[in-house]
Amino acid sequence: MADEQHSSDIDGNAPPRKRHRIRRFFLGLDAAVDTALWKSGAAIRRTFEGYDAFLRRFRAKGIWRALAELSSDSLTYGLAGFIVVLAFAQPAFEATRYADWKTTDDFAVTFMDRFGNEIGRRGIVLNDSVPLEEIPDSLVKATLATEDRRFFIHFGIDFVGTFRAMVENARAGGVVQGGSTLTQQLAKNLFLSNERSLIRKIKEAYLALWLEANLSKQEILKLYLDRAYMGGGVFGVTAAAEFYFNKNVRELTLAESAMLAGLYKAPTKYAPHINLPAARARANEVLTNMVQAGFLTEGQVIGARRNPAVAVDRSQEQLPEYFLDWALEEVKKLARRNPALARDRIVTVRTTLDPALQRQADLAVETMLRENGKLRDANEAALVSIVPDGAVVAMVGGRSYGESQFNRAVNALRQPGSSFKPFVYITAFMNGYGPDSIVPDRPVYIGNWTPRNYGRSYRGPVTLRTALTKSINTIPVRLSLDFGREKIIETAYAMGITHELQNGISLPIGSSEVTVIDMASSYSVFANGGLKATAYAILEVQNSAGEVLYRRERDEPAPKRVLPEDKVHQINDILVNVVEAGTGRRARIDGVVAAGKTGTTNAYRDAWFVGYTGNFTTAVWFGNDDFSSTRRVTGGSLPAMTWQKYMEFAHSGIELAAMPGVDADNLPRLARASPAKPAAQDAQAPQPRVLKRRTQDLLLRIGKDFRLLLEQSNASAVPSPASVPADYAAAQ
Repeated sequence: MADEQHSSDIDGNAPPRKRHRIRRFFLGLDAAVDTALWKSGAAIRRTFEGYDAFLRRFRAKGIWRALAELSSDSLTYGLAGFIVVLAFAQPAFEATRYADWKTTDDFAVTFMDRFGNEIGRRGIVLNDSVPLEEIPDSLVKATLATEDRRFFIHFGIDFVGTFRAMVENARAGGVVQGGSTLTQQLAKNLFLSNERSLIRKIKEAYLALWLEANLSKQEILKLYLDRAYMGGGVFGVTAAAEFYFNKNVRELTLAESAMLAGLYKAPTKYAPHINLPAARARANEVLTNMVQAGFLTEGQVIGARRNPAVAVDRSQEQLPEYFLDWALEEVKKLARRNPALARDRIVTVRTTLDPALQRQADLAVETMLRENGKLRDANEAALVSIVPDGAVVAMVGGRSYGESQFNRAVNALRQPGSSFKPFVYITAFMNGYGPDSIVPDRPVYIGNWTPRNYGRSYRGPVTLRTALTKSINTIPVRLSLDFGREKIIETAYAMGITHELQNGISLPIGSSEVTVIDMASSYSVFANGGLKATAYAILEVQNSAGEVLYRRERDEPAPKRVLPEDKVHQINDILVNVVEAGTGRRARIDGVVAAGKTGTTNAYRDAWFVGYTGNFTTAVWFGNDDFSSTRRVTGGSLPAMTWQKYMEFAHSGIELAAMPGVDADNLPRLARASPAKPAAQDAQAPQPRVLKRRTQDLLLRIGKDFRLLLEQSNASAVPSPASVPADYAAAQ
């Protein structure tokens, strides 16, 4: 009895009979599973043997066997490749889920300056502009003959055309023909960017197939004619006909149609308002394409060859093209949070642009590049000027919009060098430091890296005022080690930097990339006393019926404070000293209190001057698109000189606003320039004294020009950028 009890306890207190039934159940289940597996294996084996026996009847030998195996492998690998590239294309299909993908972000915008005068147009009108049936047959045929002759035959991807293009390119030893169909080009315009990569081509191919499956050929052709970029900042043949010929698209001649069709390939290169001979040569090629495609005969095009199109002369027009491009993007952003604007896409926008300041900005940049660019190996520049609340009054995105539409003022990411240091010092002031705080200027080591000052010398204990004025490198690095680089990044973001800053050890001396427009808006926080000053372009938007959809002063919240006012006064006092007695002396303006900071990066790749007064903040950058070195261009040279040339004009004839925290009477230079006596006493002053003062001003200008000429003449004797200490970058 005790043994039985013990056995039951071991088996979980189960009775013997129940225990035997459980064992028999699991044995039966195991047998059933084994039998099922064996029968399944046998069935599979019989099926495979039957399949193999069936295939033996069709056994190929020799060349046929090789072809069969090659076809089988091709099918297998092709299916695998199809699945892989389909996975890459999935992100592109997300854009097709929007119900309004045909019209997303497309506007017909008339832009006005701040005074209500028209300054340009951007955008397109889809479907309701000019029906496809009313577009001239000559323009449609010129488009198809040049871009896609097999458009009505293929299904979105033209393998025959692609193979032909590959052969022609191989013969020519370069790219002379493109293999993309008109549908593929439309897919890129609708959903993708101009990035040249294999991934983008994969997405483009799949989206072309999707477009063919969802739209008719006529709809695809119409969208293409409305979406194609035609140069000059215009999109679509309707806008291009008005821009280049001052004509309704319905009235185009054969010669004009051929010239427009020639723009698809390279709108900047063949734009007739920039290079009329090249545009006419390209139009002649289009006429040849139309004959080769069988659309016209040689006799029908001979008249267009002998009498080529004449474009409207726009050589004297200086439209603010870079500003208009950026303003259009701002309209699109506004539409995403304004339902009324999103519904009505034919709008009139009053902007913040000041035409006189824009002309002066263009002139200042072009003059400086023309006189010094080749000598100093600086080929590009950018400028953004805003008022202290963030309104952009002038923008220069590059030397020539006709040669490059890339907006360096908004989209180029460049290292700011020492012009980033004010972010460090204002952060220090908010963390217990002051302008007179003393920090030792001596070597500091962070791992294998140590920042060095220009000249590789050290000053010992210095105040923060002196350190920023003289652009000492070790001090901002020491400060960052005290309160952390994270706080510097937070301050920069709060002030207006939008691009991600890299939290590296060299961040305090300007190694992380920023944009020109972000630097201008960030420095404006100093100019207005500590309030956020996000750059903006739009004052008011009206729809096609004249109704006001948006007014900034009504629809935007008041700017918030991001910096303490007393700390802003401290940084302003120092940055004024940078212009008065530091590296920014060439930016001084007679009678105007100006503050700012220079910046030069390693090997002289980037040169900056970002400065402000009580009226305007302006950021200037000089450099090269390929990041090559300039010939010793520092922030205190060409950028500061351009800034001074522009800002001197901007402050002429206006009421000067005070700079927060700075007393002009305490600046010796401005005190001397200001009249110290009442007008009645000045009238009684001896005439020789006035003549002497004017003579002195003239001599000062002559001396300034002489020093500039002397510097240019000695440029050939200066050492190459590679021989200059790397840390000179942040020292300027």
